[in-house]
Amino acid sequence: MEVKAAPLGFKNASTGPRSRIRSRHISLRAEPLRHYFFAVSPDPILSLDLPGITKVKSGKVREVFDLGDSLLFVATDRISAFDCVMPNGIPRKGEVLTQISHFWFDQTESWLPNHRLLKTEDPLPDRLKPFASILDGRSMIVRKTQPLPIECVVRGYLSGSGWKEYRKSGSVCGIALPPGLVESSELPEPIFTPATKAESGHDENISFEQAVQLTGPAVAQQARDLSLRLYRFARDYARTRGIIIADTKFEFGLVDGQLILIDEVLTPDSSRFWPAEHYAAGRGQPSFDKQFVRDHLETLDWDKTPPAPALPADIVAKTQAKYLEAYRLLTGKPL
Repeated sequence: MEVKAAPLGFKNASTGPRSRIRSRHISLRAEPLRHYFFAVSPDPILSLDLPGITKVKSGKVREVFDLGDSLLFVATDRISAFDCVMPNGIPRKGEVLTQISHFWFDQTESWLPNHRLLKTEDPLPDRLKPFASILDGRSMIVRKTQPLPIECVVRGYLSGSGWKEYRKSGSVCGIALPPGLVESSELPEPIFTPATKAESGHDENISFEQAVQLTGPAVAQQARDLSLRLYRFARDYARTRGIIIADTKFEFGLVDGQLILIDEVLTPDSSRFWPAEHYAAGRGQPSFDKQFVRDHLETLDWDKTPPAPALPADIVAKTQAKYLEAYRLLTGKPL
């Protein structure tokens, strides 16, 4: 097994002097590991290759590998803001995202099928055991599906693009809302506001009627019903743990005609998590995600186009603490 420093393997990474920071590109030789010891490092994992395992996609956070009849998802520690991937990441962020998804799959799989094939405590298949030291905690083996071409967004509070649209039109994605709402207001009922999927840049909000055109009426209706049910379930649970889930996005896929939950679920990357104790309508809220990163970047003379500037150590530390705190609050145990 080889751990080496290397240029970052994704297009938004800076290659200039300001990106010369400690990080890890992991290149693992497919050799027996009985004579190797992998030392735990505080450095973030920003890219990953598994020799002999075909990588089929490298997203903003995840590396996806083809295992033949299944896929291997590996969450790196990359972090993005303003549609740019930062040149340094947040140590253990990938673990947090993966383990929170496992947590929600455990809570909901009795009534909502999902794509997960192995639980977090299950051993890796033999062909992946040589890579266990890097995959443990941040990987998930999942079923192959036909993903829906929409993001299934549910909003319980008025924030982000929904707040901007409401100020202009009094509605969100064609859904009329009561007058007089303010930023961060809780909505009378959660609303389903689908969006198109974007490989880069922002997803685009669409109406339910447009979602029907993309997926068909029966699938769109089922996706909406399941999304709203799942959001209400998670919202009510999270409130007991001191977290407000303001909004979130789900992904669904089809397997043999059955709609199942896929991708990450109800994480700080796919949702707005607000600390309940600090909530007050009429303003933006503190959050358990990239708040420190966004706030820091807003103070810089940076045009929000690649290459992105490196994050200072204190911003990295504060952001990591928020992700770990979100996991602890939700699950009741530290990671």
